[in-house]
Amino acid sequence: MFFLALLALVGLSCKHKDKEIPVALQEPTPFSLLIQKPDSVETPAGMVWIPGGSFEQGAVAGDALAMGHERPTHTVAIDGFFMDSTEVTNAQFRKFTEETGYLTVAEREINWDTMKETLPPGTPKPPDSVLQPGSLVFKKPAYPVTNLNDYSQWWEWKVGANWKHPLGPGSDLTGKEHYPVVHIAYEDAVAYCQWAQRRLPTEAEWEYAARGGKAEARFPWGNESKGLHQQANTWSGSFPMENDALDGFSNKAPVASYPPNGYGLYDIVGNVWEWTQDWYSTTYYKEINAKDVTSLNPEGAKMHHNPYNPYAREKIIKGGSFLCHESYCASFRVSARMGNTLDSAQEHLGFRTVKSIPKN
Repeated sequence: MFFLALLALVGLSCKHKDKEIPVALQEPTPFSLLIQKPDSVETPAGMVWIPGGSFEQGAVAGDALAMGHERPTHTVAIDGFFMDSTEVTNAQFRKFTEETGYLTVAEREINWDTMKETLPPGTPKPPDSVLQPGSLVFKKPAYPVTNLNDYSQWWEWKVGANWKHPLGPGSDLTGKEHYPVVHIAYEDAVAYCQWAQRRLPTEAEWEYAARGGKAEARFPWGNESKGLHQQANTWSGSFPMENDALDGFSNKAPVASYPPNGYGLYDIVGNVWEWTQDWYSTTYYKEINAKDVTSLNPEGAKMHHNPYNPYAREKIIKGGSFLCHESYCASFRVSARMGNTLDSAQEHLGFRTVKSIPKN
């Protein structure tokens, strides 16, 4: 929705055998973890097995680009699970909508009486010409940008923008069946998961899987940013004015356009942001670290908390997007995290699903 989408801008800082898969198990834990996939369980189509293990969640030592909410690190143990090897594509999402008739948040009529209950008191009603179904679309500024804190310079609320029309009216998905679906709000992702009999990953699962068995790495491929443009779809050039497409794309890329990480996950950073199921809280890492215990399959904060966006109910998104640049958000690092309001969708936001199996 329009105003909640604008509020979200405040938070926009921007086939291998199982035995060959690296495991990021560090120290012995008091838990009996599910590590290897049971032989009796088949891997679902389009998914890969993420072996269980433990790791230090959060920014690795020496990461100069890390933000405060990525610290302190804390020990987490994760049971093995299945994860989509790629982000959910337009073709996959289309099948879901055709079978269910589902309409995404960005396609629905806006009810101002409902919306204003979640906004600061006294927020004026926007013009009817604006208060229509739509979503946020990236636009290159018409003039040089000197203040990267003013996100409105490169984001535009566009009526008619949604997953079927990613750039707004007149755009479509022709030739983009294998691109990641975008303009997906949280409930849209959850609805797809329920249909597919899967779920969204927790933040801890996502970060553990993104590391691909490299426990101390800043990126899915290691610690060096050199070669970024061969590894992920991010912004190359001068953000937000010029994208030289050094990585091959100036906008989104078809899924699996870049090498997979050690667990066989493609585009786990870059391309589009991905929803997780955890509430976003700026204090959660400090609170869990203070307990000084290893957390087993943590599900994040019990409540959302963001003093910089107090009216928002936000979930954590991970991985960065094609808009991430070192000068702006640098969220192509596995520890990077951001809050996004539940009903806010954008041109660079999608998701992938996971599936757990019972432990014997």
